[in-house]
Amino acid sequence: MALHSSAAPEPTGSESAPARAADQERPPAGGSASGALLVAAAAILWGTTGTSQALAPPGASSLAVGTARIAIGGLALLAYAAWRSGPKALRALFGRWPLALAGIAGVTGYQLLFFSAVRTTGVALGTLVTLGSSPILVGLLGYALRERLTAAWGGATAIIVTGLALLLLPATAQVRWDGVLTALGAAASYAVYTVVSRALLMRGLSGDAIIGVLFGGAVVPLGIAASGADFGWLAHPSGLAVAAWLGLAATAFPYWLWIKGLSRVPVSVAGTMALAEPVTATLLGVLLLGESLTVVAAAGVCLVVLGLLAMGRVSG
Repeated sequence: MALHSSAAPEPTGSESAPARAADQERPPAGGSASGALLVAAAAILWGTTGTSQALAPPGASSLAVGTARIAIGGLALLAYAAWRSGPKALRALFGRWPLALAGIAGVTGYQLLFFSAVRTTGVALGTLVTLGSSPILVGLLGYALRERLTAAWGGATAIIVTGLALLLLPATAQVRWDGVLTALGAAASYAVYTVVSRALLMRGLSGDAIIGVLFGGAVVPLGIAASGADFGWLAHPSGLAVAAWLGLAATAFPYWLWIKGLSRVPVSVAGTMALAEPVTATLLGVLLLGESLTVVAAAGVCLVVLGLLAMGRVSG
């Protein structure tokens, strides 16, 4: 999405930057191509999550795997933020505690609602509703940052959403509307923590501290939600390997890339570029798990890639 506004400040981690002056800053006109590529790289790593879960030992529930993922990844991000930015940058987040709490709630809500959605209405439809509606919700919430949606952003997003529909429709079973509503809740949660992260960046806070606090903070509510889950699978070497990959390679590192990219592009562009995730998941399913790819689904992959290229031109 091309946005007609002045550049947002680079995150400094400084507590002393005047809030009023920072609040007057606006996101960059279209962002940078490098920022879009950083978000896309993060999405590709996120796309390994489903295949990694499929390789987990028997008895590893979605909630337990998701909690382990955020526990390892969130604490790693928090430790990195403390080392890289220092206590002062972390304390600055507490000065923006309403936004920080909203971001933590968004991270927590996405994990809980997304896993519940795919359990209720199936992986295909749950993923389609979540990922297909998230860029729309991100774009709408972007108005809070004074971003303006354009026809170019809308066209690129429409191509990607159409591709996702073709990609997932052949595998879609009967619709469970409670699952659809839960998936919409997951998309809204994603939009919340995306927009909150961008808002905190615009106020001059450290990107490392933001992502560390949001994901590190989500460990507590997720741990409470999964208190009755079985974590015995972590005793197996393969279970530890899966948890380590999910926490570090599919969470900590890609979210570090994501927050760096988010400092360079509008939230609407970031939300749409992140749709590279289902393409990666589909290709890995075909190549590593032996899943079939129909002609219609292949056409969907091509459309998503085309839409991502279009979005890259918007952000450049």
